[in-house]
Amino acid sequence: MKKNIYYRYNPDTDNYERIFPTFKSRMAGFARLMISSLAMASLLLFLGMVIFDAPTEKNLRKENAMLKSRYNILNRRLDNSLRIMEDIRNRDDNFYRVMMQMDPVSRSQRYAGLDNEKRYKELQRMDDGEVVQLLSQRLDLFDRQLYAQSISFDQLRATAVRQKDKLAHIPSVMPINIKDFTMSSGYGVRRDPVYGSTKFHAGLDFAAKTGTPVFATADGTVTVADRQSGYGNCIDIDHGYNYLTRYAHLSRIIVRSGQNVKRGELIGYVGSTGKSTGPHLHYEVRFKDEPQNPVNYYFMDLTPDQYAEMVQLAENAGHVMD
Repeated sequence: MKKNIYYRYNPDTDNYERIFPTFKSRMAGFARLMISSLAMASLLLFLGMVIFDAPTEKNLRKENAMLKSRYNILNRRLDNSLRIMEDIRNRDDNFYRVMMQMDPVSRSQRYAGLDNEKRYKELQRMDDGEVVQLLSQRLDLFDRQLYAQSISFDQLRATAVRQKDKLAHIPSVMPINIKDFTMSSGYGVRRDPVYGSTKFHAGLDFAAKTGTPVFATADGTVTVADRQSGYGNCIDIDHGYNYLTRYAHLSRIIVRSGQNVKRGELIGYVGSTGKSTGPHLHYEVRFKDEPQNPVNYYFMDLTPDQYAEMVQLAENAGHVMD
């Protein structure tokens, strides 16, 4: 490469004399060249990163997007599982254990060990440690609830074996064959079909054809088997253990007061007697003379899918027939 040659005019000699740069000036020039080169290279690299993603960066962004999507899917599935566990817990404490006269499972038993934060400290050192920690805590919550619930069911099973006679006397099946009715009205506050006022409906109304068979839902003794004000032809069965069931608006009664009956035994037929707007069975379950929601007392008669459908029908049905 040809070197640049510089001259400077010398008035003393009246000539142009060649200039030889010093080492210091050469180093300064070299430094300026390096700085300008590095600045240009950095600018070009920055522009390249802004305009064009490097292959590695593209892959990382793609992987991060996939991980975030999978995390969201797992989180939603875990939400559903925790909601199901909460429903099971409520049913266990407020129905199964009440029915068996057992104390609810305590909070300390259900959530034992979940307050230990030491196990999560290592997770905080990981990339995305906060997300991993949150997911781990929720998985631990689900695992603990599942474990506690399995123990609770084992306890219930052992108690049920000891209380076999009691189970035979607790209402636990449908009073009408599932294929023979449509759900007319559920349990709770409803509008009276005759007077138009709002009232508490203490049972379920099963709309069915006149003459549809009606069955006892547990072993017990008939205490009422005649016409009752408002209920028409009515049967009350005392099952012992503080349980009573009522079957109203029957067209015909085929049992008598004082008669012992078994679960599933035919006791009468659907009708429209008493205060009624059409043929149906009004069915009640009472515990210590307090009305209970009958949908909680079909656990021996329905599959899980059938039970879920029955709950949905009972909640949405609002056509009271008595």
